[in-house]
Amino acid sequence: MSGTVLVLGGRSEIGMAVAERLARRSYDRFVLAARRSADLDAEENTLRQAGAGTVARVEFDADDVAAHRAVLDGIAQQHGPLDVVVVAFGVLGDQRRAERDADHALEVVHTDYVAHVAVLTHLANLLREQGHGQLVVFSSVAGVRVRRANYVYGSAKAGLDGFASGLADALAGSGVHLLIVRPGFVIGRMTEGMAPAPFSSTPAQVADATVGALLRRREVVWVPPVLRWVFAVTRLLPRSVWRRMPR
Repeated sequence: MSGTVLVLGGRSEIGMAVAERLARRSYDRFVLAARRSADLDAEENTLRQAGAGTVARVEFDADDVAAHRAVLDGIAQQHGPLDVVVVAFGVLGDQRRAERDADHALEVVHTDYVAHVAVLTHLANLLREQGHGQLVVFSSVAGVRVRRANYVYGSAKAGLDGFASGLADALAGSGVHLLIVRPGFVIGRMTEGMAPAPFSSTPAQVADATVGALLRRREVVWVPPVLRWVFAVTRLLPRSVWRRMPR
């Protein structure tokens, strides 16, 4: 492929799994953007072993929204055009702490919603200007109907899902395609020590579904697919029942 794959959140398990699969599908140039980008040796080696020819690293702090545009412009100028941008940063946070500590609640919402709004707005403008490109946004079923057990994280994902849905509509006809990925519980570093929820998946399974949806230019993909129907039903549950649902 002639363009570049950019991963924002260059040490994300899911983001890297998506990038690895794209490298195996003849994408040759990659940019990994993350904090402490000098420490991404393992991630770079993974992509090179998968077939990547060029792997660049860029320092990127998702929470520093004022710097987003300059970072993205620099990437586009040095490594563009951008074919695929995988927006893979995020935090789970500590629900119990967030219920008592407003600053922590704001940290979660800032990273998982505000920072995404900022970077996606810049990316949409950048890709519109180049006339093509694909954006991957990781939502969550936690945002489809927010549960008491993780309502801070879930509310941020609900906001992100709504924003990304509207942005996808705004990009229609521009040559830019946006894919929303809605996984359930993902067994990985972020959820280490937590009991898996029903219909859990792994980063590899999420990546397989994501790349398949990209190739078909789908607008939304649920991982696993059964969750689409599960949540169609759970939307109908009375609030008195729903508030007792676990994570």
